[in-house]
Amino acid sequence: MSAEFDMKYFLAIDIGASSGRHIVGWQDGGEIKTEEVYRFPNGVKEERGHLTWDIASLFENVKAGIAKALKKYPQIESLAIDTWAVDYVLLDGEKEILPCYSYRDGRTERTVPLVHGKIPFEELYQRTGIQFQTFNTIYQFYDDLLKGRLQRATDFLMLPEYLSYKLTGVKAHEYTNATTTGLLGGDGKYDKEILEKLGFPRKLFGKISPPKTALGKLQESVAREVGGNCEVVLCASHDTASAVEGIPIEGDEPYISSGTWSLLGVKVPKIIADEKSRKANYSNEGGVGYIRYQKNIMGQWVVNRLREELCPEKPFEQIEAEAQTSGFHDYADINDPIFFAPDSMKEAFDGWFKNERGPRTEQDYFNCAFLSLAASFMTAVEELEENLGKKYQKLYIVGGGAKNKYLNELTAEACKLEVIALPIEATALGNLKIQMERKQ
Repeated sequence: MSAEFDMKYFLAIDIGASSGRHIVGWQDGGEIKTEEVYRFPNGVKEERGHLTWDIASLFENVKAGIAKALKKYPQIESLAIDTWAVDYVLLDGEKEILPCYSYRDGRTERTVPLVHGKIPFEELYQRTGIQFQTFNTIYQFYDDLLKGRLQRATDFLMLPEYLSYKLTGVKAHEYTNATTTGLLGGDGKYDKEILEKLGFPRKLFGKISPPKTALGKLQESVAREVGGNCEVVLCASHDTASAVEGIPIEGDEPYISSGTWSLLGVKVPKIIADEKSRKANYSNEGGVGYIRYQKNIMGQWVVNRLREELCPEKPFEQIEAEAQTSGFHDYADINDPIFFAPDSMKEAFDGWFKNERGPRTEQDYFNCAFLSLAASFMTAVEELEENLGKKYQKLYIVGGGAKNKYLNELTAEACKLEVIALPIEATALGNLKIQMERKQ
């Protein structure tokens, strides 16, 4: 990028399932420099027996972070928001239809077979290329249909677009996030046949906007509250899509975006929805000018839950060091549903091993978790190579999991690949990169 962008500031708002952060970025000597100016906790809450998101709190934190950023950098050019995929907000005009359910809620258990009764998954996969996950938006939407919530709705917005709407008053559907719904066809538009067969109101599904689309300035009321104004644009609002943009990948080697989930995949030019891919449950999600052929598998969620339960005050570095002293070297199928949202992660491991040959000590549980994650990565890499007929030499890892040196060593050993761990804010960097490229 040219020197004319030096000292122009941009704001990436990157919100994950456990925390959010506001990161200001600028160009300096051809590199993107960053400063985190605000961080806040996030998490699901239980509400009348369901797991939900506190979207009011999310929006208040978004505004609080913008205010801090503008106070230090008054001339911010633009901001963009990315979050996890799949979840959304229903609107009746300007009013939210609450609650906003979390993908970890169990409400789709009854709807998956109902959806597949109308459209077999084989057909869905052929039309969308999206892997099967019980929490995919399509199954959440069908629950909303059965509850009458869709009939009341005038719009639906994925979470980052909802937060951008609250800032600007403009409603939009961003491409990379829309692909995760399981409702988008290979042409990049909502699939009319899927919508009709499932009875989803067509009015909810507007045009798709690509990354780099400008939504407009902050609304006057928001600008007054945060103490300034700037343009709001769409980045690749699915956080994994932004993360892949932020990885300095050489060639077509695979990546893992390692956070609450692990997203393992490669960039490909078009959707691959053959039988091998379907059986291996590989997904085809939108990127910035390419498709991310990837698999969504378990990530740091299992480790974080064990830590909360067994040793909440212990630093992760100590947990990793102590895990290496464990004599327990067996692993579980960490993608089994038993580990998805258990009341007790420790008991989930006990249940997997039937408490006979399983872990015993705190160190055993963590070592088992790390070994299980590495084994899961190995399986996914083997499937990737088999599906694409390629042999890879390197594996790039970014995100929180990239800081776990022990897990990286286990992964390199299991996958027989050179692991290049980049403990960088790849998602924020990708978010910022997209904003900066708009100005070229």
